[in-house]
Amino acid sequence: MEADIVQRFGALEAAIMEVVWDAEHPLLVREVLNQLDREPVPAFTTVQTVMNILHGKGWLDRGLEGRAYRYWATATREDYIARLMHHALDETQDRGAALARFVDSMDPGEIAELTDRLAGARIREDEREGGAA
Repeated sequence: MEADIVQRFGALEAAIMEVVWDAEHPLLVREVLNQLDREPVPAFTTVQTVMNILHGKGWLDRGLEGRAYRYWATATREDYIARLMHHALDETQDRGAALARFVDSMDPGEIAELTDRLAGARIREDEREGGAA
């Protein structure tokens, strides 16, 4: 999967990924189609084609079972969102200002969680620097 370029999924791609992310096991195309909550219901071949595209983009992996493929996600929903956020930050001229606006929009619970995560990241970074000396 290209680490540099992450684009938002199209509507059907997003719907398919939601089904795959929510699944507890790899899915056949037919199983994904049966779980899609869309009107009109897309054709089997349309879902199959989009899943092949997602596989080609690196978002899905697959294994042959009999004559059909079972698909599973190669990254979590959270990984995808984080990559979108990194991509958005890469698009700005002032990363600090964009981050500041983002933090300003957070509620106190989100700020507390982010503060904890940043403290943990700082500790890990200090340990790496201490271990490298």
